Amino acid sequence: MGVEYYERDYCPTAEVPERTQFLPGTTVEIIRPVDRAVRPQHVLFDFDGTLSLIREGWPQVMVPMMVEELLATGTDERPEALERLVFGFVMELNGKQTIYQMIRLAEEIRRRGGRPEDPLVYKKRYHARLMDRIADRREALRSGRLRPEEMLVPHAYEILDLLQQRGAVLYLASGTDEHYVVEEAQLLGLDRYFGPRIYGARDDYKTFSKARVIGRILEEHRVGGSSLVGFGDGYVEIQNIKEAGGAAVAVASDEAGRSGQPDTWKRERLIGVGADIVIPDYRHGRQLVAYLWNEL
Repeated sequence: MGVEYYERDYCPTAEVPERTQFLPGTTVEIIRPVDRAVRPQHVLFDFDGTLSLIREGWPQVMVPMMVEELLATGTDERPEALERLVFGFVMELNGKQTIYQMIRLAEEIRRRGGRPEDPLVYKKRYHARLMDRIADRREALRSGRLRPEEMLVPHAYEILDLLQQRGAVLYLASGTDEHYVVEEAQLLGLDRYFGPRIYGARDDYKTFSKARVIGRILEEHRVGGSSLVGFGDGYVEIQNIKEAGGAAVAVASDEAGRSGQPDTWKRERLIGVGADIVIPDYRHGRQLVAYLWNEL
């Protein structure tokens, strides 16, 4: 397409308004009014934390692994200090492809006089540990012992149904490796909504980005950004959607508790990159879709 897409580090780009408002009787928080002159035609979703909860708890896998790697350099830093350091940059880079966190790990190892392996090696090491952690969840879904709804952000099916009923084309784009995303989308019954329009990270990470997916959607369908809505719990997709001229819905999901209350850290972070709307989950999806389609 003649454009180089890359994933920038997090940097607040939008002013936080003093006051926001909620759609009456809902948890749908309007941060900035959306231009609803054009009805949405294309809707992009992130995967982990936005729809899927299969990987809930992943930082408890990634952070200890990275601390082990840093301790192996012989540094005299205390494990607690390294844990704070690692947690900080892991969460700061959350939303980008996993490889970017591993690139940062390699940089930290080098700073301590170590000789880091290729970041792809660390990514594969992390994935092996994560798959061990979530193996029971995946097998329970596969066998039917666990209902897909129990591993989804609450009411996800409802909003996907509502969007399909309005004729919107749905896309899934994730920083998780594509073959895992495709497999887990099938386990959750999400493939019936997205079909072949599921995109994820690759070992050659420069060949994929959420911005590239968005650019392809707009180019292939010859539509402007105003026809696009994006849902995500990471800053990358929110920022990319806004830069394309679309409406951005921040899903500030409480992944562990499924409480229906927004995660404060996610909310503030996503408002900072321009989110127009914040929701904790999809329990008021009907009202949200009606708002986006200018039916209220």
